[in-house]
Amino acid sequence: MSFLAPLYLWLLAAPALLLVVWGRQALRRRRDARRYAVRRVLPFRERIAAAGDLAFWLCLILALGCLVLALARPHAVVTRVRDAGLDIIVLQDGSTSMRVTDVAPDRWQRSTAWLRTFAETLSWTDQRLALALFAYRPAPQVRLTSDPNAFFFFLEHLGEAPPFRLEDDTSWDTNIEEGIFWGIKMLDVDEDLYGRRRSAKVFVVVSDGQAWSGEVERALELARDRGVRIYVVGVGTTAGGIIPDLPPRRYAPPPEPIHSSLDRRSLRSIAAAGGGRYYELGTQSDQLLALEILSDARQFAPRTGVQEVVEELYWLLLAAAAGFVGLGTMFITDRMQLWWQLALGLGLLAVLVRLT
Repeated sequence: MSFLAPLYLWLLAAPALLLVVWGRQALRRRRDARRYAVRRVLPFRERIAAAGDLAFWLCLILALGCLVLALARPHAVVTRVRDAGLDIIVLQDGSTSMRVTDVAPDRWQRSTAWLRTFAETLSWTDQRLALALFAYRPAPQVRLTSDPNAFFFFLEHLGEAPPFRLEDDTSWDTNIEEGIFWGIKMLDVDEDLYGRRRSAKVFVVVSDGQAWSGEVERALELARDRGVRIYVVGVGTTAGGIIPDLPPRRYAPPPEPIHSSLDRRSLRSIAAAGGGRYYELGTQSDQLLALEILSDARQFAPRTGVQEVVEELYWLLLAAAAGFVGLGTMFITDRMQLWWQLALGLGLLAVLVRLT
């Protein structure tokens, strides 16, 4: 450990001198307490505090020493292991069943709200994000990018409902197979444009698992061959709800209502076969769910080497000083000590402003 401003270290003489005085007073108090215990005769054993008022002054002296060390700007060289980062492709279900209102306000808006939280959780330094919608056919929205503005721009324009129209028969299918195939195609296009990257490849499928059309197992096998891990986020409830339908035509009988519920079993099977995990919106906070996915996926990111960085340590000393000031509050016995504590608290604030 070294210091960026070692000139301030000479100020440590003050708390060191005060600590010597405090030790002398503590020994004197201990000696007086023993004499007092010998001369005073009581029918019971009297307990005398070991430090008494001196405990408050010890806390203030230690806090003062931490402030002086913080002013000297200590820093240390820290070794960190770097990984290759993450390439994440979100495959968002846009089929008609996502319009069901069994979760507020509906499945589509609930899932896009979580996507915003997920994107806000990313660091965007060594992590890239892409977005593709799927129903019967996929519809790519954003290629792999490290620009959060581009992703949020497209996310804002997705609107309050899926872009697939109710009038189209193809919007009534949830073809997860096509979504996974298109995600792999997005990886291939990115590799052709920017070269092969060592980053971990991750698919995040957000769906209610309703009415597949296609063989998902073939798509999962292809994803495994490419080293892609698939995480699945379920949206909806097992109780489900009625899928909204078009207004009936004149002289035509009204269509029978179609019920849609969360297919939890199939979504869990996809996550297990894809090497990832299954999550469900509403079981925990959106941010915690996003952090769990990122933390689990980063464990499989290839390591690229070791990096040595210089890390400032003054904030640890400021935190320790604040802790000593707070601890000293427990030993205040008169108003003068309170004023001393207030003065040291103002000094702590001044040092914090000075360093930041």
